[in-house]
Amino acid sequence: MAKASLSEVPVEPREDSAARKGLRLDLLKFVPFRLNRLAAEVSSALSVEYQERYGLDIPEWRVLATLGFRKDACSAQYIAHCTRTHKSTISRAVTSLMQRKLIERAENADDRREFRLQMTPKGKTLYEELIPQLLRREQEILSCLSPQERKDFAALLGKIEKSLDLVQTSREADAKEAY
Repeated sequence: MAKASLSEVPVEPREDSAARKGLRLDLLKFVPFRLNRLAAEVSSALSVEYQERYGLDIPEWRVLATLGFRKDACSAQYIAHCTRTHKSTISRAVTSLMQRKLIERAENADDRREFRLQMTPKGKTLYEELIPQLLRREQEILSCLSPQERKDFAALLGKIEKSLDLVQTSREADAKEAY
């Protein structure tokens, strides 16, 4: 007996379906979509600062940025979790950054099977050159908001992050072993 393709399987609308209730999802008003689109645009706007001058792509920058805000070396798994970037993407970025001698492996004294990552002096120099440029660009992006709106926006983002149990400070990130 041949299997029916999905297009051949009749789909009966359920009584409580959105179509029956006359509901429609306006994607441009759907908050998860708006946040994702906004994040992609902001990330793209910031990437100009490090792509053109330093030849870094977004995942490579995420690795450097994560290492930059930490006091100690950390695992690639930590970086993937912290940045919400797929581990294979982080792995490729780590390989590229190691080839460019911007980061290096450091032994984990607690577990010799695991290695940690840290910036090299060359990586730290690049990171420190980039920070003022990125902060300036962030201010340009947020310039459409008043100082009070910026404060409110940061507080609202914090509330959403907290409701999703996301770490919000580098101190929290350092304190959480699993993060």
